[in-house]
Amino acid sequence: MHRREFLWQSGGGLGGLALAGLLGADGLLAADAVGGGLKLRPDGGLHHAPKAKRVVQLFMAGGASHVDLFDFKPDLIKLHGRPSSFGEKVETFQDGLGPWLRPIWDFKPYGRSGKMLSEVVAPLGAVVDDIAFIHNMVGKTGVHSQGTLLQTTGFNRPGFPSMGSWVSYGLGRLSDDLPSFVVLPDPRGLASNGSKNWDAAFLPSRCQGTVVNPGAKTPIADLFPDERVAFAGRAGDDAGVAILNRLNRAHADARPGDDRLEGRIQSYELAARMQLAAPEALDISNEPPEVLKLYGLDHIPSSFPAEINAEEETIVFGRRCLAARRLLERGVRFVQIWSGNDNGFPRRNWDSHENVEQDHGPLALGMARGASALIQDLKRTGLLEDTIVLWTTEFGRMPSSQGGKGRDHNPHCFTSWMVGGGVKPGVSYGPSDETGFKPIDREHPTEVYDLHATILHLLGVDHTRLTVRNNGVDRRLTDVHGHVITDLLA
Repeated sequence: MHRREFLWQSGGGLGGLALAGLLGADGLLAADAVGGGLKLRPDGGLHHAPKAKRVVQLFMAGGASHVDLFDFKPDLIKLHGRPSSFGEKVETFQDGLGPWLRPIWDFKPYGRSGKMLSEVVAPLGAVVDDIAFIHNMVGKTGVHSQGTLLQTTGFNRPGFPSMGSWVSYGLGRLSDDLPSFVVLPDPRGLASNGSKNWDAAFLPSRCQGTVVNPGAKTPIADLFPDERVAFAGRAGDDAGVAILNRLNRAHADARPGDDRLEGRIQSYELAARMQLAAPEALDISNEPPEVLKLYGLDHIPSSFPAEINAEEETIVFGRRCLAARRLLERGVRFVQIWSGNDNGFPRRNWDSHENVEQDHGPLALGMARGASALIQDLKRTGLLEDTIVLWTTEFGRMPSSQGGKGRDHNPHCFTSWMVGGGVKPGVSYGPSDETGFKPIDREHPTEVYDLHATILHLLGVDHTRLTVRNNGVDRRLTDVHGHVITDLLA
């Protein structure tokens, strides 16, 4: 007998009964789970009536410049070229305290709200009256890896579940044939931290993000047998799965206190169902011509220039946005779309230290075209009413220049925005100061905890009550922080 089995059989009696009673009272037993989610209340309901069922997170990896895209600062035009002065000691990531730098692109008003947008994100003008902008976001660090983890997991160090994992854990799947949480990475490479950004950490492994690459020859790794291996056909694959199922069940039955194998079995069973559902969900060939045109996918060239360009970025981002809509309508609960890979040269990310116009330009135009199309498409299909679209990045960029044409990191202030699913449309919340360096109200900025708390609230979940005990601590997505931003609720 192994030590773990001895401890379970000798101590799993009264202690196990007590634990089962406590878990049952809170509706946390596996038998109480529906669709992989939790019974958040004893009556099986959510904490309160939800406005949304699903979430799309658009993440701009590298640090998108709020002052060049969404947060218009006329004072930067007046101050352009003058020595920058912030009235306090400022520590930058590199040497980013050069002269003031005006917005790279001109701004003009859009929609009934008259929201000022940069011309490089002009496609968002078509949906600007649906968007709630948050201009006083603050981070804790100017380091990419930590800033990215903070936005994706609520902690700036690894070892904590992604927001998508928390949503999957709390609410479960909407479909038996597709994962609850799907990740669509940039096809050129992963962002800082790689897969840690969608890891389940101490939550069940079924809650981690499933990586899908739309447009690739093999969109989902290891889903089908390798066609190059003659004996790995459908019949052989099915026979192998049957044998594995018998062995796995026998192993799990002998270890009732260890649920890791059960989670792995569920993953394999889901993968088998995905073999039928996923290819259809990712096949855009039957989309109407007007929908493909909306996303910029009506003419896809066979190759692209080596240099970063707007056409390629439009197609790369638009394809994933369309795939996201198709996944959402087939029951995926949380979709994460990434723009930008980690520190490659030439840059295909938002970390524009050298040249904002060169790097941000194609990325921003492609993002705006795809995001605008996604919002319009969700409205067309009726999904926007109960789907939240969240746009964010790890931090903003300084209003001062770096090397003449670039901008350094600015964790002291940046912009995020939300739309749909109970979000108040056409508003701008939490103004930044006259140069976009920090929030005007420095005592009451918006933190990622507030954003996460608000999203969970719209999903019908009290962020303080969705907890898991790990290493003696009751952990939650919002740590010990977070307030619902009531001004953003419709």
